[in-house]
Amino acid sequence: MRNHEGPDITRRRLLAGAAGSLAFALMGGRLRSSAEAAEPEPGAPATDQPLITHVARPLDAETPPQVFTQYLTPNDQFFIRSHFGPPAPESVAPAVWRLHVAGLVERPLSLSLNDLSQFDEVSVTAVVQCSGNGRAFHRPKAPGVQWEKGAVGNARWTGVRLRDVLQRAGLKDQARHLQLQGADRPVVASVPLFTRSIPLEKALHPDTILATRMNGAPLPLLHGSPLRLITPGWMADSCVKWLTDLTVQEEEAGGYYMQTAYRYPSRPVKPGEVIAPQDLKPVEVMVVKSVIASPQQGAILAGGAAMVRGVAWSGEGRIVKVEVSTDEGKTWEQASLVGEDVPYAWRQWQFLWRTRGSGRRTIWSRATDDRGQVQPMTSAWNPGGFLWNGVDRVQVQVREA
Repeated sequence: MRNHEGPDITRRRLLAGAAGSLAFALMGGRLRSSAEAAEPEPGAPATDQPLITHVARPLDAETPPQVFTQYLTPNDQFFIRSHFGPPAPESVAPAVWRLHVAGLVERPLSLSLNDLSQFDEVSVTAVVQCSGNGRAFHRPKAPGVQWEKGAVGNARWTGVRLRDVLQRAGLKDQARHLQLQGADRPVVASVPLFTRSIPLEKALHPDTILATRMNGAPLPLLHGSPLRLITPGWMADSCVKWLTDLTVQEEEAGGYYMQTAYRYPSRPVKPGEVIAPQDLKPVEVMVVKSVIASPQQGAILAGGAAMVRGVAWSGEGRIVKVEVSTDEGKTWEQASLVGEDVPYAWRQWQFLWRTRGSGRRTIWSRATDDRGQVQPMTSAWNPGGFLWNGVDRVQVQVREA
């Protein structure tokens, strides 16, 4: 096991990765999901562990929690989320795709995949999580896709540093934010584009990358091929897929998806309360969280002992402790942290539960990071249903030993 503070320098494989992504997308595989009656997105992968579909078109599907017994989430089992669905494969083919860098720069750029391949290739293992992961657990319920536990995954992303590309363009003194735009488009022209921005400090961080590969394979179309931004430690709304345009500017991006959506209160609020715009801030850094991967909800366990497994993560911190309770939180016992300990990635954990007696039991888990953040019993309500990180719970049935 090796700890590291930044991405690893590897080889240059950008062109091969993008070409492979296009070929994969054109295969037109069918995603097996819990909504078999609904036809999924073109290019969806086949998998032995069906994703849980919430919306068929555009496809919004989450990973079953039992998949999280693996350190890296397989590409074909990684959650899928977009507002409009992927662009047509031919529109992002290597021969026609370009990354445009404009705005407050000295030298506007139009880069092909071959141009990008001239930069040093780097890799970073990082959790990517939808901002609404866990929305279904908020009370009262917040509108939006009712994600439960699986709108998250841990993958090894490979590409080039965003910082290197911006330095090639040259930044002007007024530069403060980087606007992001992908190739995806709404079906109806009156619907706003999914336009986001990140502060320049995050854009220039050495771990922020433009990814073309995912877990060593070409980036799949549904996950952003040919190019996806990865902002390690931040929620996935900043990890823009099908990236085509970077615009350096002085202010945050305008538009619905930056100024209205993906914002949450900077103070506690009550349902129905009117919130002033100045009391809202953009969703950015992930909060500390753990998820129980095994046993599954409703499992029947033999009495005596059972191994409880899961994962825990925190945005820009690192997990230092996971605790488990099997008596409704009266007492907590420390789980063992196992596997790799890498910045931005999740940490695997396990706990040997000595069951006593029989009947219905609930297993709880909570995580603590190195910044002192502790997973709360429940998350503060917010109108967008963002950043849920309440203590995880799985109910099981224990048989007599």
